[in-house]
Amino acid sequence: MKVAVLGAAGGIGQALSLLLKTQLPAGSELSLYDIAPVTPGVAVDLSHIPTQVAIKGFAGEDPSPALEGADIVLISAGVARKPGMDRSDLFNINAGIVKNLIEKVAVTCPKACIGIITNPVNTTVPIAAEVLKKAGVYDPAKLFGVTTLDVIRSETFIAEAKGLNPADINLNVIGGHSGVTILPLLSQLDGISFTDEEIAAMTTRIQNAGTEVVEAKAGGGSATLSMGQAAARFCLSLVKAAQGEDVIECAYVDGGSEHAKFFAQPVRLGPQGVAEILPYGEISAFEKAAIDGMLDTLHGDIDKGVEFV
Repeated sequence: MKVAVLGAAGGIGQALSLLLKTQLPAGSELSLYDIAPVTPGVAVDLSHIPTQVAIKGFAGEDPSPALEGADIVLISAGVARKPGMDRSDLFNINAGIVKNLIEKVAVTCPKACIGIITNPVNTTVPIAAEVLKKAGVYDPAKLFGVTTLDVIRSETFIAEAKGLNPADINLNVIGGHSGVTILPLLSQLDGISFTDEEIAAMTTRIQNAGTEVVEAKAGGGSATLSMGQAAARFCLSLVKAAQGEDVIECAYVDGGSEHAKFFAQPVRLGPQGVAEILPYGEISAFEKAAIDGMLDTLHGDIDKGVEFV
């Protein structure tokens, strides 16, 4: 399969590209694009890693050459969050970047599965959908907001708190991908019990984990390495699903939710993208209240993206 990474010279893009170069199946192709002139050099650097994954880098204003023949497109291009910035502060810059890139995807590889990493994901995914609709090539089964970072953070924090192996933690994180719209379904964890206070504290930490990184980097960036890992996990799940494996991941997708037009919940992946949007199961009163409390924010984020296009 051919995977194109747009924004490949950035902090997320380089981490993601490294992981894909080392983990994609033999015979895969990796196509790196960024507006930055360093991008072909990033590809040459990665090409020295001894795996059977062909890699090529592209730079400049037009990503089209990098997109030709792509099966999966991952978009991490944009500016990073800085201390004091809300994800909504990123909107004016990143919305335009995503819109322009998706316009090229719609022309060059309209049947590709698209994973949107660029924040604010709650808004950039609806932007992508509207652009694809205007081009007449929109397939809801092939557009994903990559919310896997919320899942891997949840796995990590829960394992740390309870002295467990993170690999043994399996939970759904639903809603959206910022602040109160992120909801880990802690009530569904088998064999792990939390007090009400622990649930409230853990939920808040997971929701604010991005800010934790931004503040710790003291103005030097946002979550890049962990996001690279999360995006690589999601991409590799798409690849496995295309090869016939049964794979379930949480993702921010169009349809299947009573709550909002776009909503993150468990999705069974298949060769054509979304094979089935799955129910997220029974939830607690705390989680029900959290969903009710997030919806105004989530609807507002979605509407903002639609109106932008």
